[in-house]
Amino acid sequence: MIDPQLLREQPDVVRESQRLRGSSVELVDEAIAADLARRAAIAAFEADRAEQNAFGKVVASAPKEKKAELVAEAQSLAARVKARQQAVTDAEADFTRIVGALQNIVIDGVPAGGEDDFVTLRAVGEARSFDPAEFPSGPRDHLELGELLDAIDMQRGAKVSGARFSFLKGVGARLELALIQLGLQRALDAGFTPLITPTLVRPEIMAGTGFLGAHSDEIYYLPADDLYLTGTSEVALAGYHQGEIVDVSGGPLRYAGISTCYRREAGSAGKDTRGIIRVHQFQKLEMFSYIDPADAETEHERLLALQEGMLQSLGLSYRVIDTAAGDLGSSAARKYDVEAWVPTQNAYRELTSTSNCTTYQARRLDIRYRTDSGKTAPVATLNGTLATTRWIVAILETHQQPDGSVVVPEVLRPIIGLDVLEPRGGVGSDGQR
Repeated sequence: MIDPQLLREQPDVVRESQRLRGSSVELVDEAIAADLARRAAIAAFEADRAEQNAFGKVVASAPKEKKAELVAEAQSLAARVKARQQAVTDAEADFTRIVGALQNIVIDGVPAGGEDDFVTLRAVGEARSFDPAEFPSGPRDHLELGELLDAIDMQRGAKVSGARFSFLKGVGARLELALIQLGLQRALDAGFTPLITPTLVRPEIMAGTGFLGAHSDEIYYLPADDLYLTGTSEVALAGYHQGEIVDVSGGPLRYAGISTCYRREAGSAGKDTRGIIRVHQFQKLEMFSYIDPADAETEHERLLALQEGMLQSLGLSYRVIDTAAGDLGSSAARKYDVEAWVPTQNAYRELTSTSNCTTYQARRLDIRYRTDSGKTAPVATLNGTLATTRWIVAILETHQQPDGSVVVPEVLRPIIGLDVLEPRGGVGSDGQR
């Protein structure tokens, strides 16, 4: 939720943010009207309640013969106060609903536009070239490599669970676990506390993080239990301190959440149907920070640096983009995507992102810190992925050899216990390894 005071005092800032996102500007005026109605309802209720309190003293001190008449009048006044109280409740609900639909205020400098209007901040590393003499048919894609290595089994994943599910097997499973372990060690070295988070959360937590808006169709819902499956541990990490006053006087609270994640991939029919680029279930290590809002932009750069350090140590070429306002989630005020070069697609593909959500999520989840004045105020929250299943795509394709083997990035070798992932032979008569 945005700051109601900002809405009241600087509505044009909110309007401009909505415009940059390509969202409804008219919603700002609706929110202002709802705020006025809410405050008017509160004022009317408080005036009638004050009159009721004063009249109660009159009744208490009135002569006995007049009390019956005054009691009837007091009952009428009490009914009016009750009606005023209900009006406040209704007005508060309307205000919360309308203001809750406003997206976070984008940070100055975020590019306007949609998915294709990002700004490239930098490109790091050279895309690997493949000598035609060694790769006469060109490089293999990650699924072909994964099958040669007996590391990815899409066929059995579909048999067990349907399309966009897979088994990571053997060195594939070891590679994913090694990525998570490397990311976890980097997070520990940077002062993050590890958490293995729940993957089922209550509606108020999902809504509080801003995930039940325009992209709610991406989320799996269990109606019998009124619980949602999370698409990122950001949701559980944001809800971890719901309703609390946290202490950030000594620096931010930093958590690294490890979890399985689930996404319906609604609307992605025909997109990335081959391999593990776009799947329904995957693993992820997510960084999450609670921080004084004044330090949020510095923390954002810090999370980004940790992500870049991971990709550099894995020998991946990548670029960092400043995501356009219209492609931000409702909670993010700025988001950096880090996209690795995928050779067989001749394109950069997103591997990780980091978002500064300023105080938007904290207001919705009532997470505050104590300021120097002793008053409480909403904290800022930030998130960023440090390792996930999709990274395997770029690693396999970038480090492949002509015989189908894959050189393990040096930083992963002590963890996975291998220098090279070797192809496995032996295809049975049924076509299965």
